[in-house]
Amino acid sequence: MKKLHYSWVILCLIFFSIIVAGIIRSSAGVFVIPFENDFDWNRSTITFAFGLSLLMYGLLGPFMGALVQIIGLKKMILLSMGTLMTGLFFSLFMKETWHLVILWGILIGGGSSLFLTVLSPIIANRWFVKRRGLAVGVLTASTATGQLLLLPVVAYIVEKSNWRISLSLILMLSILTIILITFFMKESPKSIGISPYGGATVHSTELENNQMDRNPFRLAISVLFDAFSYKEFWLLAGSFFVCGLSTSGLIGTHFVSYCIGFGFAAVTAASMLSFMGIFDLVGTTLSGWLSDRFDNRWLLFWYYTLRGISLVFLPIALFEGSFTLLIIFAIFYGLDWIATVPPTINIARNVFGLEKSVIIYGWIFAAHQIGAAVAAFGGGVIFEHYYSYTSAFVGAGILCLFASLCVIVIRKKHGKTENTIAK
Repeated sequence: MKKLHYSWVILCLIFFSIIVAGIIRSSAGVFVIPFENDFDWNRSTITFAFGLSLLMYGLLGPFMGALVQIIGLKKMILLSMGTLMTGLFFSLFMKETWHLVILWGILIGGGSSLFLTVLSPIIANRWFVKRRGLAVGVLTASTATGQLLLLPVVAYIVEKSNWRISLSLILMLSILTIILITFFMKESPKSIGISPYGGATVHSTELENNQMDRNPFRLAISVLFDAFSYKEFWLLAGSFFVCGLSTSGLIGTHFVSYCIGFGFAAVTAASMLSFMGIFDLVGTTLSGWLSDRFDNRWLLFWYYTLRGISLVFLPIALFEGSFTLLIIFAIFYGLDWIATVPPTINIARNVFGLEKSVIIYGWIFAAHQIGAAVAAFGGGVIFEHYYSYTSAFVGAGILCLFASLCVIVIRKKHGKTENTIAK
């Protein structure tokens, strides 16, 4: 019987870790109304903290990529999960709006950064040669799996009991994750004397120590300045701004509240998010497989186009009050919720090279989270002004159609080798 390659063990371990980080972040949408009712805070204040969280984990992504190269992957995973655990624990005792901003905006935002930005390409680059796109797809889909498994449970507990019990459940999962990482996580294939999956020899895809700036801030900034001269960077960053705006910023933060406003129960709305998670798990994994085989520009074109159409369709489904139409939306939206990630990472890797692509992707993802923060905060402001989210969702759909045009003009090949970038 052929022995299981340890790369697959690492994939499963990181899959679970991202699930936990993902449910911590995505649970924010469930807590908007409970925080509003329990503390008498206005919605724009709450969504400001959640928007700051989205912004923080996006902007810190490239620095996380640099820190991993400098102080090590395992240490960074433990530090990040410990930060999330701290934020969750002290959230149980918060009383003031500034507590919310610090705990959710800064600690939980910063703690989730590694898991939800650069960890997937780091693991794929370091542990896989073959099936690299599939690995990225599986790990990216794990954020949706967290919603699939736990978000309805969180919403049910909030509705039947209170939000503190829900937070305690998530806190226990973060503690379990720290235990698993401590005992089973390995730094790299080289550290245990094996080659990456599909690789012929033992090697490391990390930068050699004598080539690496030991200052993470300077390393991340220098890579960003290198990327500025590439048209592809701006097109990918711009399209990912729209991606973040139309996913975690809008749907992740406001979808539950939007549905509640049309008479749907909180558990029903959260279950729709979980239903999206089922199809996102399928769609993103399939996207990883497709990104190894087809033109990634065209994949992105169709993903953004279908997402834009589905977002324009959502208000129609809600105005009709149709559960069937809402399910149809959940299917089509869910299939490409984060399916954009594997082809975006592939394009970045092809343009900027294997070694620097993680930090470059971190900056591209920062644009994603700026878009998410704009939508999270802006959606709350739009609701308070119009008492409706409809214009926010329709506007996001139109921007998705614009993003589909941006990605299709990216040149198919840049002419650089896999492991180089313009100096």
